Parts: sequence; C-alpha cells; structure tokens
Amino acid sequence: MYAHGQTVIGLMERLAPKRYAVEGDKIGLQLGTLQKEIRKVLVALDVTDAVVEEAIALGANLIIAHHAIIFRPLAKLDTSTPAGRLYEKLIKHDIAVYISHTNLDVAEPGINEWMAELLGLEGRESLEDVYTEDLYKLVVFVPEDHQEQVREAIWRSGGGAIGEYCCCSFNSEGTGTFLPGTGTQPHIGSQGRLEQVREVKIETIVAGQLKRRVVQAMIKSHPYEEVAYDLYLLDQKGPSLGLGRVGRLPTPTTLGELADRVKQAFEVPAVRIVGDPSAEVSKVAVLGGSGGRYVRHALFKGADVLVTGDIDYHTAHDALAEGLLLIDPGHNIEKLMKPRVAEWLTARLQEQKSATEAVASAIDTEIFRFF
Repeated sequence: MYAHGQTVIGLMERLAPKRYAVEGDKIGLQLGTLQKEIRKVLVALDVTDAVVEEAIALGANLIIAHHAIIFRPLAKLDTSTPAGRLYEKLIKHDIAVYISHTNLDVAEPGINEWMAELLGLEGRESLEDVYTEDLYKLVVFVPEDHQEQVREAIWRSGGGAIGEYCCCSFNSEGTGTFLPGTGTQPHIGSQGRLEQVREVKIETIVAGQLKRRVVQAMIKSHPYEEVAYDLYLLDQKGPSLGLGRVGRLPTPTTLGELADRVKQAFEVPAVRIVGDPSAEVSKVAVLGGSGGRYVRHALFKGADVLVTGDIDYHTAHDALAEGLLLIDPGHNIEKLMKPRVAEWLTARLQEQKSATEAVASAIDTEIFRFF
C-alpha cells in the first residue's frame, strides 16, 4: 500500500522540522497537492527540467528538493517562460514539489552535520544558533499505587530528558482532596462524598516539541477521570541547533591537504583556496551552500579555515586579512543530501510497511564547468 502524501511529509519533517528553518525561508509545499497517494519520491538538490523529466520516467509523483523553485512572489504564470513551462510540466504530470532548505541545513542529521562527518570533524558545534528548544515543567498528581505507570508513560513518550540523562523526575508525597459531582465516575470514592487520597506529586521536564505527546500519554495512563496537572514554560532552555558546524580535525594538516580531502569527500573536480597551501589548520568550519557572510562567525569560533561555497572576491580578501583561510568547493556540494535523505525516508517508509520508496536523483545540477 502506498503512503499518503501527508504521511510522507510527516516523516520528512521528523528529519527536518519546519521550526528549524531560518525566518522567511521558502520551505514546504510549493507546487501541487499532498492529498494523494505517493508512489515514489524523487529527492533532488534542484528542480530543473532534467530533474522533472527524470521524475516522469521513474513514475515519481513527489519531488523533495533542497532549493526552492518559487523563491520570489509570482506576478503571473506565463507558460511561455522557462519557469512557467517547468511549473506547467509538473502540474500536468501531477508531480508535487516540497522544499526542505535551511531546516535541513540545521537538522541533526542534516546537510551541515553530514559535511562535518565527511571531513572527520570532532567536537562539533554550530556556527550560528538559529533554534533553541523551549523547556516546560510538567507537574502531575497521581495516587500512590499508579505513580510508576504514569512516570513510565511520561518517559516512554520523551519526557524527563535533561541533556544526556533520561527518566528524570522529582517525587513528593501528600494528600489530595476531591468531591465527585453528579454524573462523575470516580476511580476512587463515590459521588457527593469528599475524598482524601494519598497522592504523589511527580515533577519532570518536557521539551516543547514533545509536550502535547507527553501530556496525552500521561493522561491516558492516569487512573483519574479528571487529571490534575500543571505545565510551566521555563526560563531554562534546551539544546540549540544552528547553521554550519565547527570542529577539530583528528590531527592537524595543511590547507592544501585539507583541500584535497574536501575534493574527495564532496566529489568535486576542483576547489578554490584562499591562503598559503602549506599553512597548518586544525579547527575547521563548514557551511553548505553560500557562506560568505559567515566569515565573522568562523573567526569568532576560532576556526583556521572555512569550507563553504560562493565566496566573492572582496569577502576573500577580508577573510585572509583577518587570518581566516578559505576553501570554496562550490554551492553544489549540498548534493550530498540526495542519497542520505532518500535512504532515511525509505527506511522510515519500510518501517510503516509502505510500498512507497524514495530515490536519489541521478541528475547533476552543477551549473559551473571547469574549462
């Protein structure tokens, strides 16, 4: 059985949640509809005419791409223009297009994390934080003989995690009072009679993205008809995620040797470098796509070299003057997302016993050629 479009995108948003995206980024469904069964998903970096033809040949009716096909507001849809013809072809063949851009850059795993892994960077951190998880304090009152099952339900649904610690809670004993009214079906006591019950107050912590799921699980496991609980937003914040990564090489190397490693890791024929090829480097910053404006961020993090695409002439001069070396392998290295996203989606679809599969586009959308 094929997966529904919303199911497929629900899985994709587990990998790269929309909340991770930079404000104003053009992500999500850009063309077509998800209200259909998805036979095959084509994962692409760019949506070009050749990629659309590939989708048609493969029978794919959903393209998940990294780069938006509608980046600016459309004043009209003229099918005599290249963009108009592309949209027309997609619509005629009922191919939807969904974009996962900066949210996939930020995600773990995601593009920047994969880049850092390919270069073997250790002790990684973000270049610029763009998303910080809200944390909530969940407090619930439970009769003593049900405390264990309620705690277990909270933990199984993701509550009670602080950093690398799980199953965190504080428990205190006390007396709960209640008077069941007309029409109630109390677990303990009877209508019209004031009850006093030995209860346990369970306090734990819940990440903002999980609070609905945790509260639902807690209520489902609770014996009371009406559950008494509190949920407080905390000043304390959870983990931060961001664009780019900075980390250290296992052993120092030279700029030239690192450039060779970048060529091999990202499968590019050549790179541009800024700086002395014999200069030693150990701390490396990486950023997929166009990262010229992150020179300051790399310097602030203490990086010796920044690996990113689309470095312009003046930015290169300014970076070198500040002591930052550069390696520019081009914007297209983000193509590494294609097989990884396709593999991740296929695994999740197989877990659901779905006949839908995701495949990586074989089309090379690199626009520049070395002559």
